[in-house]
Amino acid sequence: MVQALSDATFRRVSEIMYESIGLSFSVSKKPLISSRLASRIQKIGLSSFEAYVDLLEDHAQAAEFQMAVDLLTTNETYFFREPKHYELLEQELASRKSRAPVSIWSAASSFGDEAYSTAMLLSDMQRKGQVGPDWSILGTDISHRVLLSATEAVYPQDRLRHVPPEQLRRYCLQGEGPATGQVMMQESLRSHVRFGQLNLAKSFTDLGPFDVVFLRNVLIYFDPPTKIAVVDRVLSTLRPGGLFFMGTAEGRVNCATPIKPIIPGAYRKVA
Repeated sequence: MVQALSDATFRRVSEIMYESIGLSFSVSKKPLISSRLASRIQKIGLSSFEAYVDLLEDHAQAAEFQMAVDLLTTNETYFFREPKHYELLEQELASRKSRAPVSIWSAASSFGDEAYSTAMLLSDMQRKGQVGPDWSILGTDISHRVLLSATEAVYPQDRLRHVPPEQLRRYCLQGEGPATGQVMMQESLRSHVRFGQLNLAKSFTDLGPFDVVFLRNVLIYFDPPTKIAVVDRVLSTLRPGGLFFMGTAEGRVNCATPIKPIIPGAYRKVA
């Protein structure tokens, strides 16, 4: 039985996560941290949260730190979440006067649902001659676990409940036998999508420029100053006039980069 999470140890966990990756946990999140870490602590044979935090502070235990990050971040997602964003993206790309390459960044890609949803859209547009063949999608996330899953590109069928049947037939392989109820993305999509690990709360270079950036449903983990820094950092990779998507429930962040609202959760970077 793991001892109760004390206030002092909760503060240690919060400080470690904030200083390392920018995650911000208010006092109200103490029960969540306790419940998500307790089973892991038991599994590795420790008896207290204090001992586990000692482990997290050991730089030689990077793999365990990553495990804790995975446990403390929620990765709920599904294909074509916020469909109005995809409708806008299709309209914008179809109205372009050239078939120049299109570069898109899914900046908090989680298991890859967003990246592959976007890939389905662009592949359909390529078939109709609305975009050229030189389109690419980069998905990044801080969680190594979800990135491994995204690279495998295998999903429970329920996660694709909003994908039209025609797209399912065109882009998905249906599992059989033990894999019944699962689908795998076709290589025709996967060849346009790549994934990599990235901490949005830290400085990064050599990304972009992108025509479109998705930064949806991740800012909830950051405090206000970190939110502003992350948004400005991400927007620096977006071309002037490019589209920027946030979760509609997150509200607009007061960033320094000029952006113009289009529809809820969608903005254009001002030239």
